[in-house]
Amino acid sequence: MPVTIVTGGTFGLGQSITIELARRGHQVVAFGLAQPQVSSTARGFESLRAALDAECLVDRVDVLDADVSDAAAVQHVIKHTMGKYGRIDGLVNNAAVGPLGTVLDTDEPLFEKVIAVNLKGTYLMSRGVIPHMVSQGGGSIVNIGSGAGYGKPNMAIYASSKGAILALSTAMAYDHFIDRVRVNVAIPGGGGIISGMSVGRVGGDEEAFRKRNAAGTAAGRPATGFDLANAVAFLLSEDAATISGTVIDVGCFAHQGGPVPLKQ
Repeated sequence: MPVTIVTGGTFGLGQSITIELARRGHQVVAFGLAQPQVSSTARGFESLRAALDAECLVDRVDVLDADVSDAAAVQHVIKHTMGKYGRIDGLVNNAAVGPLGTVLDTDEPLFEKVIAVNLKGTYLMSRGVIPHMVSQGGGSIVNIGSGAGYGKPNMAIYASSKGAILALSTAMAYDHFIDRVRVNVAIPGGGGIISGMSVGRVGGDEEAFRKRNAAGTAAGRPATGFDLANAVAFLLSEDAATISGTVIDVGCFAHQGGPVPLKQ
């Protein structure tokens, strides 16, 4: 049974990843913060616990309250995982905050918060788990990216952090190739995907967000958190044993400026 840590795994897209991995037989350590976060509708752990209970997956998931940008908290999560399960096979770096804004209307504390969670958090978690993966003969890291990582309007700092994730992921893939530690990126998208961040950016009204026109995906609908989770599960699996340093775009050409415009 693979042991996988999911950061920001208690709500939204992260919750979908946690649940799908548990369904597929992973022992998951999911963590996040109970208190509200900037630009997100994430609130506590109740929805995750209810979903796990409904699917009889409670024993497959440890739910922890921890801040991914805090080095001591990250070490606590890793120590918990190693102490209880003795190994770490997978890491999904999903935790992120994504407020809108240009460089002119993003103040310095908010800049530092975005970089601390999105980039430093990925660095801290990767730095913490890679030695364990190397010592056990390998592992897999999946970093959750964004189409904004290639540059999008009114997302200057969030875009910067996600662009850095693309570069960091490729660098880690090179650095740990010989160690059999694979590092890949999955980008959620599809125009209309529901997440705590996407809904939080428009005032938290999920129903209004759902009614907005969206091109969706080649499947003829917007992507869901479970579409993303399926791609993450693949990248973590032995089916992707030779894949490292790549990007899977789960949606609608997010890496090329998408989504595709609606048909006129």
